[in-house]
Amino acid sequence: MEQTNTKRTAVTIAVFVATFMAAIEGTIVSTAMPTIVSSLNGIELMNWIFSIYLLTSAVTVPIYGKLSDLFGRKKIFIIATVIFIIGSSLCGFAQTMEQLIIFRALQGIGAGGILPTTMTIIADVYPFEKRAKVLGFMGSAWGIAGVFGPLLGGFLVDQLSWHWIFFINVPVGILTIVLISMYLKEHIVRVKLPIDYLGTTLFTVALLGLLFALQRAGETLNWLEPLVVVLLIGSIALFVGFYFAEKRAQDPIMPFVLFKNPVVLIGNLIGFLVSAFLIGINVYIPMWAQGMMGHGAMIAGLMIAPLSVSWIIGSFIGGRLLMSIGNRHTVGIGVIIATVSGLFLALFPSTTPDLYFYLDSALMGFGFGIIFTTTTVTVQDAVPKEQTGIATASNTLFRTVGQTIGVAVFGTIFNSVLASQFKNAATGVDRHNLNQLISPQTSANVDASLVEPLRDVLYSGLHIVFWAMFACCLLSYAIHFILPKKHISGN
Repeated sequence: MEQTNTKRTAVTIAVFVATFMAAIEGTIVSTAMPTIVSSLNGIELMNWIFSIYLLTSAVTVPIYGKLSDLFGRKKIFIIATVIFIIGSSLCGFAQTMEQLIIFRALQGIGAGGILPTTMTIIADVYPFEKRAKVLGFMGSAWGIAGVFGPLLGGFLVDQLSWHWIFFINVPVGILTIVLISMYLKEHIVRVKLPIDYLGTTLFTVALLGLLFALQRAGETLNWLEPLVVVLLIGSIALFVGFYFAEKRAQDPIMPFVLFKNPVVLIGNLIGFLVSAFLIGINVYIPMWAQGMMGHGAMIAGLMIAPLSVSWIIGSFIGGRLLMSIGNRHTVGIGVIIATVSGLFLALFPSTTPDLYFYLDSALMGFGFGIIFTTTTVTVQDAVPKEQTGIATASNTLFRTVGQTIGVAVFGTIFNSVLASQFKNAATGVDRHNLNQLISPQTSANVDASLVEPLRDVLYSGLHIVFWAMFACCLLSYAIHFILPKKHISGN
């Protein structure tokens, strides 16, 4: 995509604002989730608030990537942001768990086009030797959102209501559209190719079926239930159909030829696994803070704020290491750091002081900054210039699907442990009272004699989930050894 008369600084600011909007969405929603779950009485549906958002953003990422290559980054970015703003507004008006899930799906459709398009804009505007540094600067948006998001989200939840955490996206999104409209100039060379509707449909239905099967099995504790078996078999069949549909498509939504490149394949697989770990952090540490420690939403958010701050440092260091020691060693350093932080989290006892969560969160962010900056730049550099959009989209897709499947699997584990614990628990130690306990606004309604037994049940579920998250890190470390070595030159 050729850029003409683009004001690089202004576009960078616009992309920074867009990245900030996406980043603050994660910190605010994660902070408010226990309150939302308690308000709408739906802890068993909690993972769907994340899953449906991630699902719709995942399946639209490659569509946006392809469309941005065909019709320009600017137009596609604006369309995606408008959809995101509409979805955010509707989420703010949701009155039931089911409504919120539906509106989060629409919000995800918009989100699927924001981050990959912004990263592709950076790839278009900056030469390679400067791109890692700029992506490091983009990482600072996550740091600012990590500090500001929990404070703002906690304030809105504690002083107003959780509905306002979604309305905050509206003015930020409008500002981003204005900046991109004014300052990003493109010369578009259009090539008429058909959109891969069949592949998109097969992938969406297959992933939705898989998520529903995981959710159902977690609720019933019966993996042999006919509905679960049918969903799993159907999902596998649809994924196989998706593979063959992509091989035959004139212009596939996900060209599997990309994955013949081992740099792209392994880089994306590492992103998949580490992203699963990341979504677990965002969902379950605030749950621990509010349910186990009795903190408010603001403090719960601040416990993961160090992650975003140290992410900035990791991004800058990752960019420098990438140029000096190559991709494999740089990724390996980041994954080791993330794995160690995951082990600490899995070993935390129920009485762990707050300070240890702050320190471990900072360690995680440092590793994430190195990993995601390195894998993104490496994947972009591994393909021809004309495939930058779809290659970036593939990286974002793997990361988003990693979060989607991660939150579904962790939710299944969490629900399974809770259901098992409730079976033999005393009267009153049930899902309803646990819904009340995890929000400071309703925890006072729980009988004092039930607080500790309920926290024991909650700890059991969280503890097993943390070990599953650690396993993702461990597997990503093993995979990084087969990442082809490459010293990036910027050519």
